[in-house]
Amino acid sequence: MRLFVFGMGYSALAFVEKLRDRLDWVGGTTRSVEKAASLLERGIAPFLFDGTSPGDGIAEALAEATHLLVSIAPDEDGDPVLLQHGGDLEAANLSWIGYLSTIGVYGNHDGAWIDEYTQAAPLSERSKRRLEAENGWLEFAEETGIPVGIFRLSGIYGPGRNALLNLEEGKARRLIKPGQVFNRIHVDDIAGALEAASLSPDTRIYNVTDDEPSAPQDVIEYAAELMGVAPPPAIDFEKADLSPMARSFYAENKRVSNARLKDALGYSFRHPTYRAALDHMFKTGWR
Repeated sequence: MRLFVFGMGYSALAFVEKLRDRLDWVGGTTRSVEKAASLLERGIAPFLFDGTSPGDGIAEALAEATHLLVSIAPDEDGDPVLLQHGGDLEAANLSWIGYLSTIGVYGNHDGAWIDEYTQAAPLSERSKRRLEAENGWLEFAEETGIPVGIFRLSGIYGPGRNALLNLEEGKARRLIKPGQVFNRIHVDDIAGALEAASLSPDTRIYNVTDDEPSAPQDVIEYAAELMGVAPPPAIDFEKADLSPMARSFYAENKRVSNARLKDALGYSFRHPTYRAALDHMFKTGWR
């Protein structure tokens, strides 16, 4: 496998590490020279790409790639990968493309269970752009015959990004909004789901989320219990000092099913609930 990644961030790096033994070569993009140097140290060929113009050497790398992961958010102009390298991708000999999207494209469902058959109804501008980008990639799959998996991710956490670390650093907040639930996904299971999909290439949408949507305060309280510390004081959501973006997340309330991921790909979650994940990180490290 020769893997190219647009946007070598947190989730993409976990996928690369998951596939290490199967990779003959891996390259990925970043916006910064400093990040490029760190990628090189990890055995990843770095390419600079800011989305405004084709990146140097990327066309040549794509011509040799067998698999592609796209982990770059669209902007007001559309999906930067399709805009700047769509022609290169059409000419490539790819056997699979994975596109990382968000469950935000579903919008709000007042806490009801939904799945991939549920009509997307994004509320925020960023989620509307994501849905447009998804459609662009699905059209690309139809036109080229290259399988494109769309992976709608829920709230991402894992080492270096979790409730245990937030408590340790004094950054945890226990916001209370009655009836509010969120979906989550540990980065290990993002990597695992992508691996399973890459082994069974198909043009399909998958929700990548764990088994148990839950109230945000439940996660903080469980983490505090593990650490043997008092949870932070409860804060009424309506009175909380939140940024517009943070507040917008609470406008969406839904329970997202992962049944297709299990049934179609036979995927078994490493961390099926936030409790299982926090238990694991508490024992093995959360920083």
